[in-house]
Amino acid sequence: MVSQHAIDIKNPTAVAEAVKTLFSEAGGEEDFRLIDRVVADVAKMFNGDYPGYQSIDMGYHDLDHTLHVTVCMAHLLEGRSRTSGISALKIRDWELAIISALLHDTGFLKETGDDAGTGAKYTFVHEQRSCALARKYLPELGVTKYEIQDICSTIMCTGPRSRIGDVSFQREEAREIALLLVTADYLAQMSAADYLEKLPRLYLEFVEAFEHEEVPQQELPYQNLDQLLAMTAGFWRKFVLPLLDGEAEGVYRYLSPGGGPNPYLNAIEENLAELERRLKAETN
Repeated sequence: MVSQHAIDIKNPTAVAEAVKTLFSEAGGEEDFRLIDRVVADVAKMFNGDYPGYQSIDMGYHDLDHTLHVTVCMAHLLEGRSRTSGISALKIRDWELAIISALLHDTGFLKETGDDAGTGAKYTFVHEQRSCALARKYLPELGVTKYEIQDICSTIMCTGPRSRIGDVSFQREEAREIALLLVTADYLAQMSAADYLEKLPRLYLEFVEAFEHEEVPQQELPYQNLDQLLAMTAGFWRKFVLPLLDGEAEGVYRYLSPGGGPNPYLNAIEENLAELERRLKAETN
């Protein structure tokens, strides 16, 4: 497995190469023009170099996060291909899975002329906006309307209020990809080397999202950054892990075929242990 920390996540080209390497190791085709194109276009979208869209103006759900998720998705696909007793996904499904990862947070992007606030205001509808962008963008790449529907069903599972069981799928393969994407989304962000440094940015995004939704102060899940930090370990152990084991059917185990160490879970536990050390040091 290509280690997620061995890849220059800030370099879209390096991420594309890592994805293609994992595809090749699993017997994928040598023609990777679609992956190269979508990686390059999404990088342009987030950097403000794509017509009709401004550069991302959020500090947590940025391009780095999207690329982290994309790499984790590729690792999950490769690990799944080495897991016995399950039906194989076609390489076209691998492509659709990677495209889903690359597009899943494009709904945070503001269109040209949208000057109010940041993209964080779209937190609770960003998955719908991501699907709208996918429907506009993907046909020119030869992705069919049925494939786009699979991609959108997958993306719709990633919203903060979404549940996989509430989403309809045309094919079982699309549901499988949704399990992978939801898993990659959580694992990638919480295992990132800069996760702790980015948590204050996540807090600011949620503050703007709650204000945009006019959520009453007394209904907020946390009243300040300190509360968010203190609740982070519990969020992982009481919400994310049960979700990944339950609704997402434990597909994170594809990252450790044979029951070996899971590098993503290990990195998350290291991040949480470091957070606990920091919080204790502040109270002493």
